[in-house]
Amino acid sequence: MNTREAQLKAFDRLLTIMDELRAQCPWDKKQTMQTLRHLTIEETYELGDAILENDLQEVKKELGDVLLHLVFYAKIGSETDHFDIGDVCNTICDKLIHRHPHIYGDVVVADEEEVKRNWENIKLKEGKKSVLEGVPLGLPALVKANRIQDKVAGVGFDWEKPEQVWEKVQEELQELQMEIDQGDSDKMEAEYGDVLFSMVNYARFLNIDPENALERTNKKFMKRFSHLEKRAKEMGKSLKEMTLSEMDVFWNEAKLLP
Repeated sequence: MNTREAQLKAFDRLLTIMDELRAQCPWDKKQTMQTLRHLTIEETYELGDAILENDLQEVKKELGDVLLHLVFYAKIGSETDHFDIGDVCNTICDKLIHRHPHIYGDVVVADEEEVKRNWENIKLKEGKKSVLEGVPLGLPALVKANRIQDKVAGVGFDWEKPEQVWEKVQEELQELQMEIDQGDSDKMEAEYGDVLFSMVNYARFLNIDPENALERTNKKFMKRFSHLEKRAKEMGKSLKEMTLSEMDVFWNEAKLLP
């Protein structure tokens, strides 16, 4: 591992390269915060994929891509005298110190949950009108549901036991079934959303990240379906020509793969 001096030298090298690219590269010269935005989101998802795969070499590479984007935004900000990378670093440092009085002050906390409650209360004292202000509107719905529940739990609006949440899941499932029986598609969608929301809440009580859990299942399904396609091709068959029973043979084969 690099020493702190070497780490700072490497970061300074990145800042220098960013300055050079912004001054000399036609593509880098043209970029704005708006044009970089969708690329940053893409890089963040690629980092997320690498983390899910537990590919640490790939995590290192993707972290570099994300870091480049952060430096790029700071460079653009410096050109209009709004902020530079030093301002960005000092702003987050100041916020971390302010929101960790149990480390940099005389506040005593018992556990992680108390830290989270203090964090949300401090943000309200800073002028936030709602604990939900910190939930980006553009988040995917599943991630947003998780963040909403995490935020409100931070100020004490929460269930006491996992069993209570599971009862709520069962209640929402029954309400969904009632609307299915009635055949009202709008109400079915609403109740289905309630089921998903309550399941996300239950995952939180089980210390499961619902996004990670669902993506894990996505990858598992894709791997098994790819095996099914491969085996069908080996037999010279098209999936459209196969019966479900025939496909099930290969699907069960795939379930035995590591």
